[in-house]
Formats: sequence, structure tokens, C-alpha cells
Amino acid sequence: MGDVQQHLTAGGHLDRYEAAAERDPLEGLALLSGWLRTEWRPLFAELRARRPILHTPAFTLVTRFQDVSEVLRNGDIFTVRGYASRLDPAIGGPVMLTRDGTPLNWREKGLMQVMLPPEDVPRVRALVAGTADRALDAAAAGGRIDAVGELFRPVCTTVCAEYFGFPGPDPGTLARWSRAIMTDVTVNLAGDPAIHAASLAAGREMMDHLRGVLDERRADGGGRDVFGRLLRTVLPGELAWDDDRIAINVAGLLLGFLENAVGSMTHLVRQLLLRPEVHRAAVLATPDTAVFDGHIWEALRFDPFLKVISRVCARDHVLAAGTPRETVVPAGTLVLAAVASAMWDESAVPDPDQFRADRPPHPQLHFGHGPHACVGVHPGAAVISETVRRLVLRPGLRLLDPPDGAVVRDRDVFPDRFWLGLGAPDRDGEA
Repeated sequence: MGDVQQHLTAGGHLDRYEAAAERDPLEGLALLSGWLRTEWRPLFAELRARRPILHTPAFTLVTRFQDVSEVLRNGDIFTVRGYASRLDPAIGGPVMLTRDGTPLNWREKGLMQVMLPPEDVPRVRALVAGTADRALDAAAAGGRIDAVGELFRPVCTTVCAEYFGFPGPDPGTLARWSRAIMTDVTVNLAGDPAIHAASLAAGREMMDHLRGVLDERRADGGGRDVFGRLLRTVLPGELAWDDDRIAINVAGLLLGFLENAVGSMTHLVRQLLLRPEVHRAAVLATPDTAVFDGHIWEALRFDPFLKVISRVCARDHVLAAGTPRETVVPAGTLVLAAVASAMWDESAVPDPDQFRADRPPHPQLHFGHGPHACVGVHPGAAVISETVRRLVLRPGLRLLDPPDGAVVRDRDVFPDRFWLGLGAPDRDGEA
């Protein structure tokens, strides 16, 4: 085990959790929840070494790469049904994201993969490059840019409008809908009724808008975007999609993309800029996108936006069978597959504390794993990579001292602001 890993495992998180949980289970869970936000790397390192599968009264936390992979690839055992009660009501019907191994999931996942092919990557990169360069040009005179509000989010809403074909009444409303619904789906584990009500209201607005867009798009014959492709795709008999299925799947594009992409870009850019030598290497690699992308995904491994993926155990299952960590997971258990931890597991990622832009892609879990891996991985990855590539090409790009340079978040999850310096700094470190 590397020196950094040995240091991380010595934090005493497990002992502190168990002492707190013995006094009051809620106190122990509160400690874990805080560490998952602020001290996830030492927490996970210690759990991988001492308690790879941690049972709590509320969930089971899985931290080793092999076990995380087992959870994510076995959709018949570790299901996504927990999302259905929040996402389906918001968008007015079932969606493949909340179904495991059903005909609906099988059919619609396959069709959406056809709608989001790898061949679209050059077109998506060109769209992103133009949008990002305009945003950076506009900010250059001021010597700083709010990367979230002035770059990442505008790029992503432009992709939604011009590539997905889902423009929204305006970019701000599109972002508000996405934020409200995904806050309920991913953050509202306690079931706060106000958060759920906000999601339902946003969903009604969004779906009403989408149905109006659908009517307009059908009248003008569609277009080259994904929405237009869906409208022109004629499926036979019982496989045919009605307007509701088209609208729900277009809504799923927005919800699966916008917040994840903005959050991922925020996290990885900060990691690049925290390492001057890595930042310089990334700039040198920009002419070759394949080489440059290695820096992107390795930077995101150091601080993934998505730390855990939740599943519900459908029936009693022996996890890690035949190994020293063999554990029975009872039916009904909420299982948190810690993808952030798995990407630091030395059994799958040699010398995980070292930044290596040439790592092979197989241990990367940024786009999920198994039957619910991201269907739009190719254009989605291109959006993230090209946006960051255009940003790092700017001279004088740098982190600003706090508080200006701190990432400001809503509910400690979704980034709202992230100011970066551009151009030559003055004597006080500001542009």
C-alpha cells in the first residue's frame, strides 16, 4: 500500500462511527453523511482496508472495486426501483432509468443508444467549441469567469437545445427544471415533502412545455437533433412509440445529463488547477483529444462528482461470495455502491494516489457500469472534454484565492458558482 494510502487509512473514521452509532444510530449516520461529503477519500480508504462492506441501520456501503462492480452489473438483484417513486411522477410515466430488465428498459435503452451514436461526437465537439469560445471571449476582458454560470451551464443548455432538440423556454428555466427534479431523485433520501413537491411542479411545467415543442417539431418535419430523429423513427405495431414515450425519453436526456455534466466539469477543473504540472501537461496535450481526454478522466477520478450510486437489494444476496469479505445483504436493503472508492482501490487501480493520464479506461466508473451505464456516453463525454479543452487553452487560467475561488453549492451537492481567473494577474493576484 502506498504512503498516501497508509496515511488515509489511519483516520479512525470507523471507530468513531461505531462509537457514535452505539450511543445513537442517528448520530452515527450523521457522521457518515458528513464524511461522505467532506472526507470521502480517507473514509473510503479506511473502509476498503478494514470494513469493505459496511452495514448501517439505513444502508449498506460497498467500497471495493470488485464488489461495487458486482452490485452495478447485477440489475436483477440490485435494482433501480428506488428511483421510480420520485422520477416517474415528475415526468408523468415510467422511464427506462427506473426499470430493470423489463421490455420497456430493453427497448427504449436500445433505441436511445441508436439516437446518441458515437458518430455524433465531431458535431457535438464543434457545437461545444463554438459555445465555449464565445463565453470565454465575453469574460476575457473582466479577467475572470464564473465557470458554472457563464461556461459549463450555458454549454450544457446549448447542447440540450441544439443537439437534443429540447430548448426550454429559456436556459434558466431549463436548468431550474433539471435542478428541482434531480435534487428530489438524488439528494432527498429523507423524503422531504417540500423537495418532492417542487420536483412535481417542475416536472409538470417541463412536460407541458415538451408536448408543445413536440407538436411544433412534428409540424416542421423535425430536424437533425435527437428529438427530430425520434419523431422520424417509425416503429411497427406494438413497438410503436406514442407522443408520451417520445416526450418522456427526451426529458430523460436533460435529467441524466445537465447536472452531472456541470458538476463533473467543476470537480475535474479544480483538480487540474490544483496541480500546476498536470495543468501544464493538459495544455500541451490539447492538440490530440485522445491524449487530452486521459487528463480529464484522471482528474475526475481524484474527485468524482458522483460518489455513490444507490440500488435496492431485491432478494437476499451473498455479496463477495467466497472471499474474506463475504456478506449477506438482506432483501430490501438500500445499497450504496461507492464508485468514488472503487476508483481508488489498489486491486483495480495501481498506485491510485498517483496522477496518471495514461490509465486504461476499464476501471473508470464516471458513466456508471452494467445495465444502467449511461446510454449517451459518447456525446456526453465529448461535451465535458471539449468544454474543458477550450477552457485550459486560455492563458492565465488559474484558481482564485478563497472565498472568491471556492465552489459554492446548493445543498452541498450541485455547484452554483466557481470563479476562475483568466489572463495575467496583477500584483494582488487578481486579473
